Amino acid sequence: MKLVLAVVQDQDSNKLSKALMDNNFRATKLASTGGFLKSGNTTFLIGTEDIRVEKALQIIKDNCQSREQLVAPVSPMGGNADSYIPYPVEVEVGGATVFVLPVEQFHHF
Repeated sequence: MKLVLAVVQDQDSNKLSKALMDNNFRATKLASTGGFLKSGNTTFLIGTEDIRVEKALQIIKDNCQSREQLVAPVSPMGGNADSYIPYPVEVEVGGATVFVLPVEQFHHF
């Protein structure tokens, strides 16, 4: 048994949730916030048998795309103002960060 922990951008959350249900995966969704861009994420907790992990990973990969986004940089606090860039910067966001963890025990009450 494995626990697949997937952190995805909110924009991909509903699409991924539907795809997981369509493929008979149960998932718990948790609202989360990214530390870098301070934007909304959704964390999925998916418990599954070892043989179905690859299928779950493929579903996540197919439904969570990375994209470019303009971000206004935060002004320096106590740092050197000479290195501050006052205009928006394009960064890559989205996709999914996924962890696969072994599960020693599983109980459903």
